[in-house]
Amino acid sequence: MSTPAISGGTGFFTGFTRLCKGLAVVLVCGHIAVQFFPSAVTYFALIPARTIPFAWNLITSGYLEQSIYGVVISTLGLLFIGKLLEPIWGSREFFKFIFVVNLLTSICVFITAIALYYITRLETYLYMPLSGFHGVISGFLVGIKQIIPDQELPFIKIKTKWLPSITLLLCIAISFWTLEATTYLPTIIAGTYISWIYLRYWQRKPEAKLRGDPSEDFAFSTFFPEFLRPVIDPIASIFHRMLCGRSNTSNNGQGYNLESEPLPGSDSIEASRRRERGARALEERLAAERLAAARRELQREAEENV
Repeated sequence: MSTPAISGGTGFFTGFTRLCKGLAVVLVCGHIAVQFFPSAVTYFALIPARTIPFAWNLITSGYLEQSIYGVVISTLGLLFIGKLLEPIWGSREFFKFIFVVNLLTSICVFITAIALYYITRLETYLYMPLSGFHGVISGFLVGIKQIIPDQELPFIKIKTKWLPSITLLLCIAISFWTLEATTYLPTIIAGTYISWIYLRYWQRKPEAKLRGDPSEDFAFSTFFPEFLRPVIDPIASIFHRMLCGRSNTSNNGQGYNLESEPLPGSDSIEASRRRERGARALEERLAAERLAAARRELQREAEENV
């Protein structure tokens, strides 16, 4: 998962990876198919009451966008965020992240819908078709938080480490005003949490011979403001022991024991390397885009002089 050199000919609207373009075609074609064949929603969207015979819905629902707004946002997010994350993670790891986050997010949404039905006895939760790539997009934001947490967004001067938290907060606020947003909220929450679990505990790092990211900068409490972290940390540690204890197994073949204390400085060194790779990839891409823009400007001036 090394960071490859980014070609100097790429611009803002170019340099998209082959995998991202292929998945974008799947999203667009799926949306078009639903417009011409509305009954396809029954077979490919997640309908909790029909998931038992149609278990493949847990996979296909994540790649089916029913609204034009959803397909536009998901496609743009996949292309632009994907061309930053995929070169750093590698194509195989990037695809694995998408598949695992999409599947586990769908399972969480299915369980949530069933639980809401038993609590409220409203059949709407059983027969509402749920689908969309926004769970994975929210997971991409967690990936950005991990790789370049201190990078500031232009114009608004907000560090990228706050992108997942701000997105969740906005979605929760919007859900109070429009009922349609409530159908997206469980997917976005589950996508954010599942992606954090994957990157924190499961992602393989061959260059470091470790699984996950044990650095304090990527702890669950970093999604919350500083004053809430003393409250969040004890709660997060409980879920850590309950849900993720299996990941803390010793790796005897590699000489690491994650069940005990990590090697001195190992998590901080790995976090520094990860941030350096992310920052280097971002700088190379920005430099390539500036170079491409300068070349276009020179070519335009040459054509005008002619």
